[in-house]
Amino acid sequence: MNLGYENETGYKQKIIKLNKQIERYNEIFNSMLEPYIRVDEELRFTYVNEAACTLLETPREQLELLKLTDFLQVIPLTQEEFGSQSSSEEREKKMIQLHTGALKQIEFLRIGAPSEGQQIYRLEDVTLDVSSSRETLMSRQMFLDIFDTAIESIVLFDSSGIIIEVNHAFIHVLGIPKKDIVGKNMTDLISQKYKSYWEESIRRVFSESIFRGEVEIIVHDEPHPFVFSLSSTVGNELYMSVFRKLTESNLIEKKLETSERIFAELFDQSMDAIIFWNDDGIIFRVNHSACKIFESSREDLIGSYIWKYVYSNNQHFNQMMDTFERDTQVRGELIYKMPNHQIKLLELTAKKHEGDGYNVTIFRNVSERWLIEKELRDSEKKFRKIFEGTLDGLILWNDKGFTDINEAGQGILGISKDKLLSFTVKEFIEKIPGNAADLNAHIEKVYKHGVYSSIIPIMFENGRVKHIEFLTRENLYSSLHLTIFRDVSKNLEMQEQIRKSDTLNVVGELAAGIAHEIRNPMTALKGFIQLLEDGVKGDFSTYFHVITSEIKRIETIITEFLVLAKPQALKFFKQDVHTILKETLELLAAQALLENIQFETNFEEEEFTVFCEANQLKQVFINIIKNALEVMPDGGSVRIKTRRFSEKYVCISIIDQGMGISTEMLKKLGEPFYTTKDRGTGLGLMVSYKIIEEHKGYIEVESKVEKGTSFHIYLPFES
Repeated sequence: MNLGYENETGYKQKIIKLNKQIERYNEIFNSMLEPYIRVDEELRFTYVNEAACTLLETPREQLELLKLTDFLQVIPLTQEEFGSQSSSEEREKKMIQLHTGALKQIEFLRIGAPSEGQQIYRLEDVTLDVSSSRETLMSRQMFLDIFDTAIESIVLFDSSGIIIEVNHAFIHVLGIPKKDIVGKNMTDLISQKYKSYWEESIRRVFSESIFRGEVEIIVHDEPHPFVFSLSSTVGNELYMSVFRKLTESNLIEKKLETSERIFAELFDQSMDAIIFWNDDGIIFRVNHSACKIFESSREDLIGSYIWKYVYSNNQHFNQMMDTFERDTQVRGELIYKMPNHQIKLLELTAKKHEGDGYNVTIFRNVSERWLIEKELRDSEKKFRKIFEGTLDGLILWNDKGFTDINEAGQGILGISKDKLLSFTVKEFIEKIPGNAADLNAHIEKVYKHGVYSSIIPIMFENGRVKHIEFLTRENLYSSLHLTIFRDVSKNLEMQEQIRKSDTLNVVGELAAGIAHEIRNPMTALKGFIQLLEDGVKGDFSTYFHVITSEIKRIETIITEFLVLAKPQALKFFKQDVHTILKETLELLAAQALLENIQFETNFEEEEFTVFCEANQLKQVFINIIKNALEVMPDGGSVRIKTRRFSEKYVCISIIDQGMGISTEMLKKLGEPFYTTKDRGTGLGLMVSYKIIEEHKGYIEVESKVEKGTSFHIYLPFES
């Protein structure tokens, strides 16, 4: 029915007026000097005025949580007993005990008839109006009547625990005569494991007025569970305890109640979201965490479909549902879309309880972990791309061993990843002992400085040596060290070649500047010496021979200078290397014979044809073989070998049995003016290197002190 605007306004005004009247009545009621209380059917305080709070010595907030019977512990009354007595008389005097332990005689005056189950009483303190003897007599008689007829077991005992009085109910429970109970100590009746708890209960009565708990009482030599309430009487000289035996059904109910309470507390305080739903998928119970995770109120969740928040019903979701139907439980992760459109990854565990008609699912928000893992995966991909894509070798290692190496590193070290990871660092270093000292020194410097760089010549199993530059940073991440390394052998060779090339340029410039200046005066000197030799009397042939020999030597040096100074116009033809070698050996055979040296030849194939300028190659062979002859003053043999080196080169080896050359000196071979001979200039080897370079070949030198030197000349089959 629709109300008109005028009627609705009138009702609102009446309601406002009634509320003001209620407030006015409450103010009047609260300001009355007489104590007034209002109780419901269960004798709970529903209203008290200030005078009643003063009389009962209890704040209003605390009284509204109590019952009237809480003040009638001296003469306990149930709700029905208090009500029936009050109904027969308008006035009733009751003995009440305050929370301080004090006793008061209060007269209860019922005001009017009960209204909506609530009754108003006016209270009056008549403690001083009744003589103490009569009060004590009446109170004792009333107490004794109730004490003896009470259904609950009641015991009175003094401060030392000696039992003063027991009622019939307690005698019946113990099944022994009263005379065998009175005079005993209460602790004699309590089981051993509850004695300390009972003594603690006695102490707590002083602060709490009434204490409730559970103990075990010995009945026929067997412990039985009882609930009890404990209070102190007048002056705290006597204690009264009311016992009720717990039957098996009571214990089960209590356990169920406790379990339900514990479950309810755990359920609502759990940090994981817990949802109960029926076989139709409808949610009927959720906890606080579920509301928080699903960004919804409890009202919105209850009654909704359990799977409606799933972001997409993809194959993974269908597989989980199949597993749930088959195994009645499932565990996994799903992406959910919340009502506020937020995307979350939830870890869930679902279990079906078919017989009980409900299912439970526990959710945990792992979105943060998901995002972190995603960032880690992206970071790992970036790191892996950089790690694998860099041209430098990278190794991650610690004191226990190697954890990773990139593809470039495997190529530089000539070892597979699986094989490297099978070694400890110590085992790998000692694999070739010749490398151990330098590598251990590098590691020590890393531990000392945190980061260290060095170039170390590394010898491999096949005897090859690579110069590798190592840069190591200690404890880069998670106790892992990072070593970056690269093969700088070619760089060092290139630097050496550049240095030699710079020297050659300087020598070339010097040669161009002085060769012609020296040659012209030398021609004049040579002519005049010949004239002088013919015209001088006396035997000066020895002197003239020395002068002529030295002039020829100067001409040879000038000729070599001119070779370095400018490129020669060369014509290359197909020539057999063996033919050139044989012609060279014939030229030097006489000198070898004088030095007691034999030539030993070993040609792998019958013929090796290369594009070359024969005279220049012959000059190279002469320079190197003459050097071999000069370093063998005690005679011996010089071996000349040829062999095919791969499909592109022929290798000519000239091996002597001289004193050998040290490693440091070996590095300087081919430099101008560097020689191991007393009267050498170093230009012979320098010219030889240049000639072989112009033939697109190269020279390698091996030497061991006291054992000899080997020159390996590599020439290409095609130029």
